[in-house]
Amino acid sequence: MNPLALTIFLLSLAIGTTITLSSFHWLLAWVGLEINTLAIIPLMTKTPHPRAIEAATKYFLTQAAASALILFSSLINAWQTGEWNSNSLSDLPMITFSIAIMMKLGLAPLHFWMPEVLQGISLPTGMILSTWQKIAPMMLLLQTSYLLNLNLTITLGLTSILIGGWGGIGQTQIRKIMAFSSIGHLGWMIIIMKFSPQLSLFNFIIYIIMTAAMFMSLNAMSTTKMSQISTSWSKNPALSASIMLIMLSLSGLPPLTGFAPKLLITLELVKQDATLLASVTMLVSLLALFFYLRLTYIITLALSPNTPNSMLIWRTTPKLYSPIAVMNILALTLLPLTPTILLL
Repeated sequence: MNPLALTIFLLSLAIGTTITLSSFHWLLAWVGLEINTLAIIPLMTKTPHPRAIEAATKYFLTQAAASALILFSSLINAWQTGEWNSNSLSDLPMITFSIAIMMKLGLAPLHFWMPEVLQGISLPTGMILSTWQKIAPMMLLLQTSYLLNLNLTITLGLTSILIGGWGGIGQTQIRKIMAFSSIGHLGWMIIIMKFSPQLSLFNFIIYIIMTAAMFMSLNAMSTTKMSQISTSWSKNPALSASIMLIMLSLSGLPPLTGFAPKLLITLELVKQDATLLASVTMLVSLLALFFYLRLTYIITLALSPNTPNSMLIWRTTPKLYSPIAVMNILALTLLPLTPTILLL
């Protein structure tokens, strides 16, 4: 893609997110979300492939439906209360608004577009879709967290964790596995959002760090399938080892970064006398743990019989490894800094 066009699209993404984050008027928040949607579609279609065009079409239709629902709920709210303030939503508009935002985020059972879209686009665009594109909708949910319907958030959160684990088990494409991983992590955030918005934000920050590190590492290795990742050890042993550890971090195993949000959310649910909910959440998340462990097993213990003897990285183009190293370190070693991050 032309560097000037790429710069314009990335700036539009930043501007759209900034408008949504800084708006107190529902119309401005909606405009920011629309700019975000329109800016990423050219990035999705930069590879002229029918699958990329299909993914962009699916994404556009889903986001357009969600945006229409947001506009509809804000109009109903303005009709009922006479206000466009983003902090004042009555009951019915709040439910429709929550459903629309959750459709934008890709929460189950509104998740069907997410794995298909992520599978059809390149790894860098997939990273933007899985991280940056979720900032604006998540901040809108956090701003209105005290108005959320508790039954709706718990139902959608549990469903997302279940489908995030269940859907990822039978996958061989790593982008689809990352899509189901995203659905599962968002489920954890939504479950705790009504009880503790600060904890939900903390989980979101950790999720963005881990997902960005994973996508950057996969892009550096030019890996999109399990069959490719099983032979990646000979290309770059250090990066293959870090990919394995990031997967374990995404699964929430101690003493890695991903353990912190799961531990704190479980403790908060127990503190709120929702012990049964905490138990069900942990049991359901074992499904996700299974497919992460299977992936790490494939990377480290199941070396392919046609592994080349050469340790030279002649098949991969040279990449800039400094940002990848920083993101990987953050994705693996932030657990001791958890109290500091929460105080910020």
